[in-house]
Amino acid sequence: MLRCKRLSSDHQDGMREQRIHDIKFWRQELDQKFEEMVQEIETLIIFKSRVERALESCSEPLQVTLQCLTERQKRVAIDLVHDEVEEELLKEKEVIEGVMVLLQRTLEQINEQIRLIRSVKYYLEKDLQDKFQAERIDDFCALLTNASTNLNRGNSDFSSAGTAVTPEEWESLCILNIRKAEKEKNNSLSLRALVDSLLEQTASDMRRQYEATGRAFELRIEETKTAKTQLENQLNELLGETANQEKNLESLRLAIAEKEAPLKVAQTRLSSRSQRPNVYINPFSLLKRQKLTHGQAPLKSHSAHIAIFAITLHVPQVG
Repeated sequence: MLRCKRLSSDHQDGMREQRIHDIKFWRQELDQKFEEMVQEIETLIIFKSRVERALESCSEPLQVTLQCLTERQKRVAIDLVHDEVEEELLKEKEVIEGVMVLLQRTLEQINEQIRLIRSVKYYLEKDLQDKFQAERIDDFCALLTNASTNLNRGNSDFSSAGTAVTPEEWESLCILNIRKAEKEKNNSLSLRALVDSLLEQTASDMRRQYEATGRAFELRIEETKTAKTQLENQLNELLGETANQEKNLESLRLAIAEKEAPLKVAQTRLSSRSQRPNVYINPFSLLKRQKLTHGQAPLKSHSAHIAIFAITLHVPQVG
C-alpha cells in the first residue's frame, strides 16, 4: 500500500513537472511573439509617419501647379493657347492628385494593419497573463508537501470560474494565437515592402513629371523670346521706314512751298496779260496757265499719298 502511494505521488509529481515545463515553453513562445508584435507596431507607426509626411509634402506642389494654371489663364489674344506647357501642367496636376489618393489609401491600410496587430497583441498578452498565473499556481503546488503548514483542511470548493479544456485544446489555443501573430507579421512585412516601393515610385513619378514640365516651360520661354525679338526687329524696321517717309513728306512739302511763289508770279502775269485789249490777247496764254496749274497737281497728289503711307506705318512702340 505504501509503495502504491509512493508510485502515485511520483506520477503526480512527474505530471506536474511536465505541465510546468509545457506552460513555460508556451509562455516563452507567446512572449516572443508578443515582443515581435510590439516591435511591429512601433515599426508601422514609423512607416505611417513617413506616409503622412509624403502626403503632406504633396500639398505645396499641387498648389503651385494650380497657381500656374490660373496665372496662364490671364494671357490675352493669340497668346491664350493650349500649348505643351498647358498639357504638362495638367499632367502634373493629375500625377500629384493620383499620388495623394494612393498615399491616402496606403495610410488607411497601415492604420488597419496596426489595429489588427494590436488585436493579436491583446490576445497574446491575455494568454501570457493566464499562463503566468497558471505557472505560479503550479509552482506553488510543487512546493507543497505533507508537512506544509498552509494546507486546506476539511471540504474545499474545487469548482473553476472558467471553462475546463483538455491539454490538446489548451495547446491548440496557444498555437492559434501564435499563428495569428505570424500571419499578421507577414502581412505587415508585405505592407512595409509595399510602402517602400510606393514612396519610391511616387517620388520618381512626381520628379519625372516636374522635369517634363520644366523642359516645356524652358522651350516655351525660348520660343516667346524669339518671337518677341523678331517682332521688335520688325517694329524697328517699320519705325525706320516711317521716319524715312516722314522725311520724304517734309521734303515734298518744302518743294511744294518753294513752287508757290513762282506760281503766284506766273499766275499774276498771266492774269494781267489776259486783260490786254482786242488783238493783243494771245490765245496760247490761257493754255500755259492751265499747264502751270496742272503741273502743281502731281506734287500735291504725291505728297498726299506719302502722308497716308506714313500714317499707316506709324505704330506705337512696344515696351
